[in-house]
Amino acid sequence: MTKKPVSDLSLDFRIINWIGIIEQLTAEKSRQLLEGTDVPPPQFKLLNHFSHRPDEGKTVMQIATAMQQPQPGITKTVAKMVLKQYLREQANPDDGRSKILFLSDTGKAAHLMARTRLIAGMSQTFDGWDEADKKQFFEHLDRLKIFLDANR
Repeated sequence: MTKKPVSDLSLDFRIINWIGIIEQLTAEKSRQLLEGTDVPPPQFKLLNHFSHRPDEGKTVMQIATAMQQPQPGITKTVAKMVLKQYLREQANPDDGRSKILFLSDTGKAAHLMARTRLIAGMSQTFDGWDEADKKQFFEHLDRLKIFLDANR
């Protein structure tokens, strides 16, 4: 079997492939930057998820569905975050078997610390980009994210 030159691959595939490579590189960089903090990447992802609507409560199942992750893994991460008081639990009035989780002030502070560390550690990423290029790039990424989110 002969290997197809990269130039022969469809542009659609190349874009998705590049996004996957970028995700792997940024995930590893994030892991390194968060090393030594009390916010490992899986917890940062959940803190980030909660930070978009900090007053909105969520069940473990809602989180797992939104993040497209297995519920047992989310349950394990949530339990660690409740122990650290990043999240607070409230009885679910609609289902006595589950809890509703809320981002706590401690969780907001942990998210801010981790986010600040990530921003500082990746500050050179867009050196040489002007604001118009970054804005246009973000608009394309946002369009892609909206499509992928709507077509899970």
